[in-house]
Amino acid sequence: MVMIPGPTPVVGSIREQMGREIQAFGDPRFIKDYKEVISDLGFLAGCSGKTFAVAGTGTLAMEMAIANSTKRGDSVLVVSHGYFGDRFIDICMRKGLETDALQSEWGKTVLISEVEAKLKCKKYAAITVTHVDTSTGVASDVAAIGELMKKFPDTVYIVDGVCATGAEYENLDEMNIDILFTGSQKAFGVCPGLFMLWANPKALERRKSLGTIPEYYIDFDKWIPIMDDPSKYFATPAINLVWALKESIRIIKDEGVEARCERHMKNARAVQKALEALGFKILADKACRAVTLSNIIYPEGIDDLEFRKTLIEEGIIVAGGLGAYAGKMFRLGHMGNVDVNDIAAALSTIERALSRAGKLEKAGLGVGVYLEEMCK
Repeated sequence: MVMIPGPTPVVGSIREQMGREIQAFGDPRFIKDYKEVISDLGFLAGCSGKTFAVAGTGTLAMEMAIANSTKRGDSVLVVSHGYFGDRFIDICMRKGLETDALQSEWGKTVLISEVEAKLKCKKYAAITVTHVDTSTGVASDVAAIGELMKKFPDTVYIVDGVCATGAEYENLDEMNIDILFTGSQKAFGVCPGLFMLWANPKALERRKSLGTIPEYYIDFDKWIPIMDDPSKYFATPAINLVWALKESIRIIKDEGVEARCERHMKNARAVQKALEALGFKILADKACRAVTLSNIIYPEGIDDLEFRKTLIEEGIIVAGGLGAYAGKMFRLGHMGNVDVNDIAAALSTIERALSRAGKLEKAGLGVGVYLEEMCK
């Protein structure tokens, strides 16, 4: 079982779409499917601007967001809660942007008051916020920041939703978000290879004001004609991934966006309570814990590599810690289309690994706590 924070498990009906016989990207049947995907994505995210579904990674989407909202010499504010928030710093500096960063202690969030104070200092072309940073398991209050941004109408509000969209509630129009993006391999439960980006009217106006930009593949102006009419060509679409995404969207629509977010919340809090009952600590403060993954600090005396090796032998793979927490914690993904049975199996495997490490006090404790919470 793959229980890392992306790629996440891919359910059978989505895998079937990946295995379909290939079609030409100009085939009217594929054009219809691609157009439906773009339309549905815009509806699900509450985007009144343009929706992009393009072959590439979440990091490419980060670059697309910056490329279409800033020009060399502009100032950008990066609000970072970990390793992936910090990635924006490098992206912005390479583009020749004056880059300021507000970086929280890992496991905590930057205060809204700090963000406001920084925005008052000078004019920023854009602000970036990572909704969920997979290095820390911290979730930002993107709605509160969006409300704050109404005071700064000239600043484009960019949200990195890679480890959030489809699990943490997001809505561009409701939350005053100008650009949001994610990757197919996270809460959408599709294989890696696609990114989805939403740009509201304010972001599109910013792109228009920039004129010709140096970037090519990630230029909004190159892709908008294709997103409006997928029968046109710019670059080859990832055909089977588009079909897989179409099936993922069907699953999300059937469940309902708000119900899906509530499921993730209930499941995450039950997982985290179960892990704490087993003697682990969660890196993120309770007030800002993500629902898509848990970053789990080992109790004293557990060797990280040996523990994760044991988990593989027992049937699951998890991710290691990053930065200063490398070797001190592991990261457990619980997003997308995973269900109660998947999580119960994963917790059982963690218990067996604890037992082999001589650190399990009572068999079935974590699984029992989890199931008790999920049955409430």
